[in-house]
Amino acid sequence: MADSASAQDLSGDPAAAIGTDGGVACGTDRGVAGGTAGDVPPPAVDGASGEAGRGSIAPSPSPAIAIAIAPSNATSGSGRREGSSGDGDPGAAVVSHPERRLDRLAWPELQRQAARRGSTVLWPFGACEQHGPQLPLGTDALFAERVAAAVLDRLDPDLPIWRLPLQTLGFSPEHLGFAGTLSLPAELLIQLVVSIGGQLAAAGFERLVLLNAHGGQIALLEVAGRQLRARQPQLAVLPCFLWRGPEGVAALIPEPERSEGLHAGLAETSLMLHLEPAAVGPQRPVDGRAAPPPPPGWSLEGAAPCSWLSEELSASGVIGSAQGASAQLGAALFEGLVSGWQRRLDALLRSDWPPRRGTG
Repeated sequence: MADSASAQDLSGDPAAAIGTDGGVACGTDRGVAGGTAGDVPPPAVDGASGEAGRGSIAPSPSPAIAIAIAPSNATSGSGRREGSSGDGDPGAAVVSHPERRLDRLAWPELQRQAARRGSTVLWPFGACEQHGPQLPLGTDALFAERVAAAVLDRLDPDLPIWRLPLQTLGFSPEHLGFAGTLSLPAELLIQLVVSIGGQLAAAGFERLVLLNAHGGQIALLEVAGRQLRARQPQLAVLPCFLWRGPEGVAALIPEPERSEGLHAGLAETSLMLHLEPAAVGPQRPVDGRAAPPPPPGWSLEGAAPCSWLSEELSASGVIGSAQGASAQLGAALFEGLVSGWQRRLDALLRSDWPPRRGTG
C-alpha cells in the first residue's frame, strides 16, 4: 500500500501473456496517503495481543458469478425494465447484472450500455508479489476486487458504470528478490491499458477508471493513462490509487507507521484480517527501517524519493510494522475505503467531468 510511488524504470521486453481474472492473486505497497480525520472513528487496538476482535462491519463476500433472470416487472441495474431486450423484441428475456460485470453482458446489451451518457468502466488492478511471511501474494488483488465490488454494490443501480475483470498481474520489479513475485514488463502493462482502453472507446464508453491497489505501479498507470488519452481523446481516463484520497483513512494509522509503513505492515495486515483472516499467518514482523536514515530532505518516498528494492531494506519483505494489526482496524479501513470511493464515483457519474475533446 502506498501514498506515493517513485517513477519506476520503464524498461522491459513486452511479452505475450497478460493478466488474469478473478479473486486472490497478488500485492500492495507503501504508506497510507492523503485525507484528514473524517467520519470513520479510529478503533481501539489491544496493544498487548495485537488483536481487538472483529469489527461490526462485515467483510464483502467474494462476488458471485450467477446471473439471475429477473421478472418482467423488475428494473435492471441499467435502469431498464426487464422483459424487453430494448431492441424491438419486447418478449426477449433480459438478464439482471447486480455485480455490473461487463464480461457478463451480451454484445447488444454492451452496446446499449456504452451509448448511455456518462458511460463508465471501472478496471480493478492488483499485483502478484511478496507481502512478507504473513500475507498472501494476492494481497493487492484481493483488496482491489473486494473494494471495487463493495463500492459498486452501494452505488445507485441506475448510474452508468460497469466493471472489467480484475487484472491480477502487475508491475512489481521492486519485489523480485523474493520468491513468488511475478512482474510484467512496464511496456506490456502500458500496452495492455492502451489496447483495452482503445477498444472500450471504440465501443462508445466515455470514461475508464483504473482502480489500482499496488503502490509500485501508480506512476506507470498514470503514464499508461496519458498515452491512452493521447490516442483516444474521446475517452476520459482516471488512474486512481486505492489508498489515496478517501477521507479519514490515513488518520486510522498511528505514527510512525503512517509515514514509514510502506509495505505489508499494520494497515494491510489488518485489512486482510478483516477480509480473509484464514489467509493471514501468525508472524507480525517489524522490518525495513532504513539504516542509516536518509539525509535531510530525502526519503524512501515523498517529494525527494529513491527507487528502492525491498530486498535491500528488509529480510522479511515487510517495510514497516505489522504489530498491533487487528480485524477491528481492518474493518474501519475497509469502511473508509469503500465509502470514500463510493462518494467519489457517485459524484463523477453525476457529472460531465473530466472534459474531453469534442464534448465541450
